[in-house]
This record gives sequence, C-alpha cells and structure tokens, in this order.
Amino acid sequence: MSLPHAILTALLEKPSSGLELTRRFDMSIGYFWSATHQQIYRELGKLEHEGYIRALPSAQPTRGQKKEYEVLPAGRAELARWTAESQDPKPIRDPLLLRLRAAGVVGAEGIDAELRRHLDLHQRQLSEYLEIEKRDFPPDRDTVEDRLRHAVLRAGIDLETFWTRWLSRTLAELEPPTAAAADASTPAEGNGPK
Repeated sequence: MSLPHAILTALLEKPSSGLELTRRFDMSIGYFWSATHQQIYRELGKLEHEGYIRALPSAQPTRGQKKEYEVLPAGRAELARWTAESQDPKPIRDPLLLRLRAAGVVGAEGIDAELRRHLDLHQRQLSEYLEIEKRDFPPDRDTVEDRLRHAVLRAGIDLETFWTRWLSRTLAELEPPTAAAADASTPAEGNGPK
C-alpha cells in the first residue's frame, strides 16, 4: 500500500483537513500503514496538484485557515484502479528477526530483555485491537463495508496473536534447562551405548 492510496481511502471515508487526517491516521490507518504528519501534508499537496483531491471552498477564506480536502472523480478512479491491481505479498523485514539471527553469531547477551519488551508491546497492542473489535464491530454491523473493515482489524489481531505466541515460545526456548530436564536428557550410568 502506498501513502497516496491510504490518504485517498481516508478522504473518501470522510473529507478532512490535513490536521484531522493526521489524527485519523494516528487512530486507525496508522495501525497498519504509518506516516508522519509531514509526509501526509506533503502528499496532500501532490494529490491536489495531480487532480486527485481538492480543497473544499471555505465560507470565510482567512490566512492560516485549515483546508478541508475531498476526493475528486480522478482520485476515486485511481484508488479503484489500484485496489483492483495484482500485487504479490511482501517478505517480512523485521529488525528483531535480524537481531536474533545476529545474536546467534555474536551471542545472546541481553536479547531476552528485548524479547520481553517486544512481548509486552505486542500484548498491549493485541488488547487494544480486541477492545476496538468489541466497541466497533457488534454483531449487527454486517454490511460488506463493515466486514471489509473488520477483516483488516482481524488481520491485526491475528498478527499480534502470532507475535505474542512466537515471542513467548522463543523466550521459553532461551531459558536455561532446569536441573530435572538436564538429568532426564543425560543417560543413566550403565544404560548408555557400549
């Protein structure tokens, strides 16, 4: 997904000023496609220049007044074209995975603390997603549009569930073996191969 298409999507859902748009990114689209406020404002200018959006006329034009943007037919057509095009999945590029691979080479000193920190962050994000699901997707919200939005949220829930399980398992695997487990893995005297 590209930032212009994320902005077109958000503006089609609700015409907004740049400030409102950045707030909405922070509260929804930003969960799966992040952008800084500066990037959003820069992209709004490009989209307006390309004829995909326009600033709505203001009843009282004043210097420094926030512009509210809406999507033009060309912007809707571009978003529909992009939505329908084929795109291959992207490989995972997560620095934590690379750091674990590096720790396998240089030593795992301190990596468990970072894994615990990531586990805590993913558990909190999962809790937040579950609260959003409970609040925003009651059983009676069942339009196609609602189901598509819910599918995006469920992807986030499933990803956070994956990360919390994977991190928990990885931390457990990095724990030193207990004395009982070490004794069980050592063959008893006289029972080993001769």
